[in-house]
Amino acid sequence: MLSRLRGAFFLCIFPPLTMLYSFATLVAALLFRLSQRRCAAIPRAWGRLATRLAGVKVEVSGREHVSADRPCIFAGNHQSQFDIFTLQGHFPFDFRWLAKQELFRIPLFGPAMIRAGHIPVDRAHGRRAVKSLAAAAERISGGTSVIIFPEGTRSPDGKLREFKSGAMALAIKAEVPIVPFALCGTHEIMPKGTLLARPGKVVIRLGQPVETAGMAAKEKAVLAKRLHDEVAALLAAGVD
Repeated sequence: MLSRLRGAFFLCIFPPLTMLYSFATLVAALLFRLSQRRCAAIPRAWGRLATRLAGVKVEVSGREHVSADRPCIFAGNHQSQFDIFTLQGHFPFDFRWLAKQELFRIPLFGPAMIRAGHIPVDRAHGRRAVKSLAAAAERISGGTSVIIFPEGTRSPDGKLREFKSGAMALAIKAEVPIVPFALCGTHEIMPKGTLLARPGKVVIRLGQPVETAGMAAKEKAVLAKRLHDEVAALLAAGVD
């Protein structure tokens, strides 16, 4: 009963808090002229508050595999809506989201995402999609690390789905390493189709970077399979 009450409180309080943090990000960027990197401290605080209010403890392992001096693409599983709060608050590296452009049209929230440096992607087919991916690859090559979910959507049962090759094409084009990661435990916190978060523990487990420099676009399917298997191995360790 206490867990459900906590989940209901989280559900009620977090939308207005999200708008408050979005407003704070805009003020920091527009009024105080803070850099994107410094503005990122605000959504990080938002994510940490979310996990704290929901009663979720987060642990990170494998950070020693990744150099903070190199841009990269972090690719992992997508078990739950709670993945966003977990990664935003506790991921140990500076990153930006590679997100569908529809999110950038949400009043207040969308402009805050733009000012924080997150990258919109047009998921429609055709020339617009190619153009947006080329722009994203340029940003990544220029030094911006991003997080992607190659499954394309949340898993309904927490099990790892096939990785789409489009994200792999982006990594090959940007010529940056892909770092596999596993989110363990978020499905139990907030399964797809539910609104109430449950207290618990989440582990973010990072693997060894996979180099893409010199790879051809036709190798994207092979790369997707390799990344899938790397994430599956990380998931197998579960939540200690």
